Amino acid sequence: MTHLVVVESPAKAKTINRYLGNDYVVVASYGHIRDLPSKNGSVDPNNQFQMVWEVDARSKKHIDAIIKESKNADSILLATDPDREGEAISWHIAQLLMEKKALQGKKLQRIVFNEITKSAVQHALENPREINQELVDAYMARRALDYLVGFNISPVLWRKLPGSRSAGRVQSVALRLIVHREQEIEKFIKEEYWSILGQFSTPSKEFFDAKLTHLNGVKLEKFSINNEEKAKAAVSLLEKENYAVASIDKKQMRRNPAAPFITSTLQQEASRKLGFSASRTMQTAQKLYEGIAIKGESTGLITYMRTDGVQLSQEAVSKMRDFIGKKYGKDYLPASAIAYKSKAKNAQEAHEAIRPTDIDRTPEMVKPYLDETQYKLYELIWRRTLACQMTQAVFDQMSILIDSSDKKHQFKATGSTLVFDGFLRVYKEGIDDQKGDNDEDRLLPRMADKDPLNLKNIEPHQHFTEPPPRYGEASLVKKLEELGIGRPSTYASILHVLQERSYVMLERRQFIPSDRGRLVTTFLENFFQKYVEYDFTAKLEEQLDDISAGERDWHKVMQEFWSPFSTTVGDVMKIDIVSVIDKLEEALEHYLFGEDKDHLCPKCQKGKLSLKLGKFGAFLGCSNYPECPYTRPIGDQATGEGDNAHPQEETPVVGTDPVTGSEITLRKGPYGFYLQWEGEVEAPKVAKESEASTKKKPSTKKTTKSKAPKPVRVGLPAGMAPQSVTLKEAMFLKSLPKEVGIYPETGEKVMLGIGKFGPYIKVGSIFASIPKSISFFEISEGEAITLVDKKKARVAAKKN
Repeated sequence: MTHLVVVESPAKAKTINRYLGNDYVVVASYGHIRDLPSKNGSVDPNNQFQMVWEVDARSKKHIDAIIKESKNADSILLATDPDREGEAISWHIAQLLMEKKALQGKKLQRIVFNEITKSAVQHALENPREINQELVDAYMARRALDYLVGFNISPVLWRKLPGSRSAGRVQSVALRLIVHREQEIEKFIKEEYWSILGQFSTPSKEFFDAKLTHLNGVKLEKFSINNEEKAKAAVSLLEKENYAVASIDKKQMRRNPAAPFITSTLQQEASRKLGFSASRTMQTAQKLYEGIAIKGESTGLITYMRTDGVQLSQEAVSKMRDFIGKKYGKDYLPASAIAYKSKAKNAQEAHEAIRPTDIDRTPEMVKPYLDETQYKLYELIWRRTLACQMTQAVFDQMSILIDSSDKKHQFKATGSTLVFDGFLRVYKEGIDDQKGDNDEDRLLPRMADKDPLNLKNIEPHQHFTEPPPRYGEASLVKKLEELGIGRPSTYASILHVLQERSYVMLERRQFIPSDRGRLVTTFLENFFQKYVEYDFTAKLEEQLDDISAGERDWHKVMQEFWSPFSTTVGDVMKIDIVSVIDKLEEALEHYLFGEDKDHLCPKCQKGKLSLKLGKFGAFLGCSNYPECPYTRPIGDQATGEGDNAHPQEETPVVGTDPVTGSEITLRKGPYGFYLQWEGEVEAPKVAKESEASTKKKPSTKKTTKSKAPKPVRVGLPAGMAPQSVTLKEAMFLKSLPKEVGIYPETGEKVMLGIGKFGPYIKVGSIFASIPKSISFFEISEGEAITLVDKKKARVAAKKN
């Protein structure tokens, strides 16, 4: 018998093919084979939310290949990814095969495996099942919800808030979190407080620091000493006293290892420790899962990377315990395996945690076969997984209280000593927004009760309260997870869309909302309040989980959402744009005008400044326009100076070139959008030496005036959203073509550039296009070399 196995990617197909015999043919669907068309009517709420599916030109050839191979097969095995999306892809393939009458007389089954290893694939083949309709229903509901929200709120935004891009069910709530945090920071009023630190010496002349906790018999709160005068008075009082050890408290503290990675925690740790974006983490993990060429064979290095589950298979744990015992000894091996319980509500989707497929395959062993990004992520996963089955770390913690002779004043010193490193031998978890030194990590000198102490020095330290930190990728993912908003597999795309839409900027790895982002959030809070509430969005996620668990009917969930939502959309569409602007002005009063309550135009002194909406965004303009043309940007960009600082038909400014000081503007020409460096011109082309040295007779033709030098211009790659271009991206584009590595076979430079057909990699005479799946701005040397290798292989195959 011949069996057709359908997977999602060619890399996965290549790896699986190793484990199957000649009776199996493996083909790839290349992801989703069809989707909802980007136009109205793709989901029909009046007809049980029936969906219209469309096959794009790219997918048609892959479908044709599947259908062609299915004709020669006796059975068809759908082996797409083991999650809701993978189940949906299998369902789509089955539907198309039925429509094409390609299943007559054939058995169609679904197989799943959490890792691409021989044993996992064979186990899946021995345990086929039917397509899980409950998971498919959950996919249908999620897809319909996202479509209906996007295709109903976005047109309202375009009409009522010109310059805005789109809204999304989860995207808009994530944006609201970022905007609210920025508003917290802006409203924050810093408060002064002081701490008193004393330096003491023991009878053995060892020094240590202690913090004042009680003054004149009163316990100090954070703001008890809130100015320099009080601090100096306290110091003056404390300097006169004698001190001794009042008590010593010793206890042993144990710290447990962190659970193995799930999707969200992997994204958070990769951001904290490696500086990876969520999308970069997931792209790299996908490659490690699908297979890396090791000694000529494609090998899956990690388990499936989209999971909510922290549990590990017994076989994996057994191998890890063997490795720990052999590598680190019995002291690092717990008496029994450590079990972790999944928080995922739906057991069907709580797959195994992310782990190496073989713990014996150490990072050092695979390093020669991985690029730098892949190696760093694999090492992170390997260490976290191994550590989760190791013994606790043990600390001796000491707390010392120091009293003045009159018992009125007290200092406290804390410290700890690492007694046994346990899992810390392999891995230490990162912490968000960690600031300052941790007193508990200090080692204190030996001392005993009643020991006299000599106060050597006492210093007051001034502090100010700090606003909450802006969200970074790690902390935003963590917050979304805590609120139950979105799912791990969606976080990377949410963060990407927010930046692509120019709703937020990522600066110093922190999210800052743009003016557009603020306006969109304010608009949605005022006119679609219910649908950007955190609790509402989280409850909807729970309902989707209920559908996948078979506890709810997806049509009913959709109807309960759609009826009030469609009514709200209709009501908002009736509101005139003047009323919208008035509402936005009221809500953003302080942000737009600061302390200026009169809003008087600084130019004509007659008109009043008010919010204006142009095609490139919002700005403040005089009510006497066109007689008074005064305008200025809003928010952080506002300087309060100049005419037409933000004209209605302005040329958007991306930023200022940090090298030349030129202003970089976004422009549109007959061939699309491009960036222009104002006042900066291209260097004149140097004539070839042979041409310059050749003597020619004087020409009798009229001489023409030399052409004006061209300004420096850089075209934007196809598909890149013009309004989302950052200064960093602009400078990157200006630097092209640039070297990204050395080709190992020839020693030639690996060059990155953009041509008329889009971004490419060039080595010698070989040009390789960069696919959309690889980030143009983050492409690694290893990825570039792989693209060139593939192009060379295709060229060689054509010649043969």
